Amino acid sequence: MVVTEAMTAKNMGSGDMPVLASPAMIALMENAALLAVANELEAGYTTVGGQMSCSHLRPTKIGDTVSATAVVTKVEGKKIEFHVEAHCKNQLLGEGSHLRFIVDRNKFLERMD
Repeated sequence: MVVTEAMTAKNMGSGDMPVLASPAMIALMENAALLAVANELEAGYTTVGGQMSCSHLRPTKIGDTVSATAVVTKVEGKKIEFHVEAHCKNQLLGEGSHLRFIVDRNKFLERMD
């Protein structure tokens, strides 16, 4: 993704600087994990985030391009663990572990009613 003003710590409320907000970086890493397993799931199933533990190591300015990767490290029933990383200009921006759960999309949404 290309960092926009809307993704800055100042605009997202996670700080007062015009740099990539940690919540925006985390969302990108979560999306990488979602996409990493999406094609392996049965029709009607998806994954939802359960836990994220990560570091944010360096600032990123508006206009920079950030990418994220997710590698499956463990699968246990409906639980999938990932190692996630975010990079900009071949530099590590952040890394950590992420837990997602496989859910039936319709049943998950029905439980909200």
